[in-house]
Amino acid sequence: MQRITIAIDDDLAAQLDAFMQETGAVSRSEAIRDMVRRGLSARPDGPPTAPCFGVVSCTIDQSVRNLAARVPQGRLERHDQTVAALSVPLDHTTSVDVTVMRGQVGDIAAYAQALFLERGVMHGALSLIPVVEDKAHHVHNHGAPHAHTHLRVKSGF
Repeated sequence: MQRITIAIDDDLAAQLDAFMQETGAVSRSEAIRDMVRRGLSARPDGPPTAPCFGVVSCTIDQSVRNLAARVPQGRLERHDQTVAALSVPLDHTTSVDVTVMRGQVGDIAAYAQALFLERGVMHGALSLIPVVEDKAHHVHNHGAPHAHTHLRVKSGF
């Protein structure tokens, strides 16, 4: 077994202690191992190249150095994948940010994980929606028939 050292703030330590009481964990190490296992099992389960939409949500501490500028810059760098973004102020320093992205599972999951690891980002969640592109040959608005693609949401990957 490997030994690691982590630093967490007092509020998070109190939540960890409460989690230990709720679950019956006998040590912080046991509780953290349990949460790491759960986090790893909740990773995106689709094939890395599968097409999808991803909904990335998190809270952002706007007072953390340059974070308020880095998050939008990260979306701009992925302008071809970013469909929509919303930032809602919650208090004087914190906002909830929601980004809808389109692309491959691996790309969207990598973006979300990198964002969630940023200092000042909390409560990160990624929801993936599997899609498939169907080619269709039909008429819209009484025009000439032409082939184009439509997205269809799938029930799973």
